[in-house]
Amino acid sequence: MAAGARAWFATPLAELLAARIRERGPISFAEYMEACLYHPEHGYYTRPQSQPAADYYTSPDVHPIFARLIARQLAEMWECCGQPEPFLVVEAGAGAGRLAADLLDFAAHTLPAFYAALHYSAVEISAARREAASRRLGRHLATGRAALAATLPEQIPAGCILANELFDAMPVHRLVVERGELREIYGGWDGARFIEQTGPLSTPELREYFAMQNIALREGQQAEANLAACRWIEDAGRRLGCGFLLTIDYGHPAAELYDERHLRGTLLAYRRHRATEDFYAAPGEQDLTAHVNFTALEQCGRRAGLETTGFVSQARFLLALGRAHGFADLYEPGQTELDQLRARLQLKTLIFPEGMGETFRVLIQHKGIARPALTGLALF
Repeated sequence: MAAGARAWFATPLAELLAARIRERGPISFAEYMEACLYHPEHGYYTRPQSQPAADYYTSPDVHPIFARLIARQLAEMWECCGQPEPFLVVEAGAGAGRLAADLLDFAAHTLPAFYAALHYSAVEISAARREAASRRLGRHLATGRAALAATLPEQIPAGCILANELFDAMPVHRLVVERGELREIYGGWDGARFIEQTGPLSTPELREYFAMQNIALREGQQAEANLAACRWIEDAGRRLGCGFLLTIDYGHPAAELYDERHLRGTLLAYRRHRATEDFYAAPGEQDLTAHVNFTALEQCGRRAGLETTGFVSQARFLLALGRAHGFADLYEPGQTELDQLRARLQLKTLIFPEGMGETFRVLIQHKGIARPALTGLALF
């Protein structure tokens, strides 16, 4: 199999990648995607002028109720751990700090005992986005309730690691079945444009990845394998002493992710709120993202002692937390009737199936706690 890329235009990163391929030969798509998203100078998420919000929006962008309900769940997790001080909440991939700011503002106002025990670490690889987060989190940084970092803490004795739309932005390997054989899709260069070609697997981990989940791909089927997510969750789990790992992302269990509805895989490129399969267009200037394999996260987490607490849709998670408090967290004091109507419509975006409610899933894992009962996982 060999295929040419669709329309693309030269970017500084495209020139660097083309030179790398000319020198070393074709590169795995995971290597290409890693550079496109995280190259120190030209990566989509790391370059100083990057404005991802121009290409997509996330749940924290919709309404502060998302962060407020997560704060409610974190406070309950703190109680499950015996109300330790400090209780570390580590948000991986915190971006410009919108979720952190809304969550901390709400905790300070509504959950004072939890806030007094809380230490929130906003972890973000991009220096430019950390700078933006520092402006949002100013008063919480000043009181010592929050801190900014580029990497996870070495140890998290008691707390929760929060991964909101983290794993979908990790680089994936792309694979295809040709004549009954699992082959990897590589990025090449024909002297004028990027091309795709298949070759042997770059690592035996890819075959093991599908075997451990009992997945057999069909002839001609394309699929992604997120080895980076497996490594990340194992590493994060080992750092956690007692507490939780809370993942919110779009994706499926393996049996759904690799079924007949996803024969071309799930990888998409996003630019200016438009989704395409032009993966090689504008390297470094468009987002690349693939659906999360929640089965792999559960299996790899177990290697680090993480047990599955529960797995539900975002709609069920938010509704359970909201109903526990009569949805009082939705409104601001003194809001007009029109403002309250707007807030209810924004909540619908987060919970309705045609919005984010069923597309996004919530996986909670725990460690060092016996059978924790959490409101966000409760049956209605």
